[in-house]
Amino acid sequence: MKDAQEKIREVVAKYNLGGDINVKYIDLTSEVGELGKEILKGNDYGTKEFEKTDDTAMELGDVLFSLICVANELGIDMEEALNAVLTKYANRFETKANIGSD
Repeated sequence: MKDAQEKIREVVAKYNLGGDINVKYIDLTSEVGELGKEILKGNDYGTKEFEKTDDTAMELGDVLFSLICVANELGIDMEEALNAVLTKYANRFETKANIGSD
Protein backbone atom coordinates (compact mmCIF):
# COMPACT_ATOMS: atom_id res chain seq x y z
CA MET A 1 0.00 0.00 0.00
CA LYS A 2 2.79 2.42 0.86
CA ASP A 3 4.27 1.91 -2.61
CA ALA A 4 0.91 2.56 -4.25
CA GLN A 5 0.39 5.72 -2.23
CA GLU A 6 3.85 6.98 -3.20
CA LYS A 7 3.36 6.15 -6.90
CA ILE A 8 0.10 8.07 -6.89
CA ARG A 9 1.73 11.05 -5.14
CA GLU A 10 4.29 11.09 -7.95
CA VAL A 11 1.63 10.89 -10.70
CA VAL A 12 -0.42 13.65 -9.08
CA ALA A 13 2.65 15.89 -8.86
CA LYS A 14 3.91 15.06 -12.36
CA TYR A 15 0.59 15.77 -14.08
CA ASN A 16 -0.49 18.58 -11.74
CA LEU A 17 -3.61 16.69 -10.62
CA GLY A 18 -3.80 18.53 -7.33
CA GLY A 19 -6.96 19.82 -5.76
CA ASP A 20 -8.39 20.15 -2.35
CA ILE A 21 -10.13 17.37 -0.45
CA ASN A 22 -13.56 18.45 -1.72
CA VAL A 23 -12.52 17.92 -5.34
CA LYS A 24 -10.84 14.62 -4.55
CA TYR A 25 -13.90 13.34 -2.65
CA ILE A 26 -16.29 14.34 -5.43
CA ASP A 27 -14.00 12.60 -7.93
CA LEU A 28 -14.06 9.44 -5.78
CA THR A 29 -17.85 9.39 -5.64
CA SER A 30 -18.02 9.94 -9.39
CA GLU A 31 -15.67 7.02 -10.00
CA VAL A 32 -17.70 4.76 -7.68
CA GLY A 33 -20.74 5.68 -9.77
CA GLU A 34 -18.94 4.75 -12.97
CA LEU A 35 -18.00 1.38 -11.45
CA GLY A 36 -21.64 0.88 -10.51
CA LYS A 37 -22.62 1.59 -14.10
CA GLU A 38 -20.23 -1.11 -15.33
CA ILE A 39 -21.64 -3.58 -12.81
CA LEU A 40 -25.14 -2.80 -14.06
CA LYS A 41 -23.97 -3.33 -17.63
CA GLY A 42 -22.37 -6.61 -16.56
CA ASN A 43 -25.66 -7.99 -15.26
CA ASP A 44 -27.86 -6.23 -17.82
CA TYR A 45 -29.47 -4.15 -15.08
CA GLY A 46 -30.18 -7.17 -12.90
CA THR A 47 -31.65 -9.41 -15.57
CA LYS A 48 -28.76 -11.88 -15.81
CA GLU A 49 -25.81 -13.20 -13.83
CA PHE A 50 -22.93 -10.73 -13.65
CA GLU A 51 -20.13 -10.94 -16.21
CA LYS A 52 -17.21 -8.53 -16.19
CA THR A 53 -17.33 -5.98 -18.97
CA ASP A 54 -14.24 -4.84 -20.86
CA ASP A 55 -14.16 -1.74 -18.62
CA THR A 56 -14.88 -3.25 -15.18
CA ALA A 57 -11.23 -3.55 -14.12
CA MET A 58 -10.40 -0.07 -15.42
CA GLU A 59 -13.29 1.47 -13.48
CA LEU A 60 -12.23 -0.38 -10.34
CA GLY A 61 -8.71 0.96 -10.88
CA ASP A 62 -10.12 4.49 -11.18
CA VAL A 63 -11.91 4.03 -7.84
CA LEU A 64 -8.71 2.80 -6.19
CA PHE A 65 -6.70 5.69 -7.66
CA SER A 66 -9.25 8.22 -6.42
CA LEU A 67 -9.47 6.60 -2.98
CA ILE A 68 -5.71 6.71 -2.59
CA CYS A 69 -5.74 10.37 -3.66
CA VAL A 70 -8.22 11.07 -0.86
CA ALA A 71 -6.04 9.19 1.66
CA ASN A 72 -2.95 11.07 0.51
CA GLU A 73 -4.72 14.42 0.76
CA LEU A 74 -5.81 13.58 4.32
CA GLY A 75 -2.38 12.23 5.30
CA ILE A 76 -3.75 8.77 6.07
CA ASP A 77 -1.57 5.69 5.71
CA MET A 78 -3.92 3.26 3.96
CA GLU A 79 -2.10 0.18 5.22
CA GLU A 80 -2.49 1.33 8.82
CA ALA A 81 -6.15 2.20 8.22
CA LEU A 82 -6.84 -1.19 6.64
CA ASN A 83 -5.11 -3.06 9.45
CA ALA A 84 -7.14 -1.13 12.03
CA VAL A 85 -10.37 -2.01 10.22
CA LEU A 86 -9.42 -5.68 9.97
CA THR A 87 -8.77 -5.72 13.72
CA LYS A 88 -12.12 -4.01 14.35
CA TYR A 89 -13.94 -6.60 12.22
CA ALA A 90 -12.14 -9.50 13.89
CA ASN A 91 -13.12 -8.16 17.31
CA ARG A 92 -16.73 -7.74 16.24
CA PHE A 93 -16.85 -11.25 14.84
CA GLU A 94 -15.38 -12.70 18.02
CA THR A 95 -17.90 -10.89 20.22
CA LYS A 96 -21.02 -10.88 17.99
CA ALA A 97 -20.38 -13.63 15.38
CA ASN A 98 -20.72 -11.05 12.56
CA ILE A 99 -18.89 -7.92 11.43
CA GLY A 100 -21.88 -5.59 11.20
CA SER A 101 -22.00 -2.44 13.29
CA ASP A 102 -24.65 -1.94 15.96
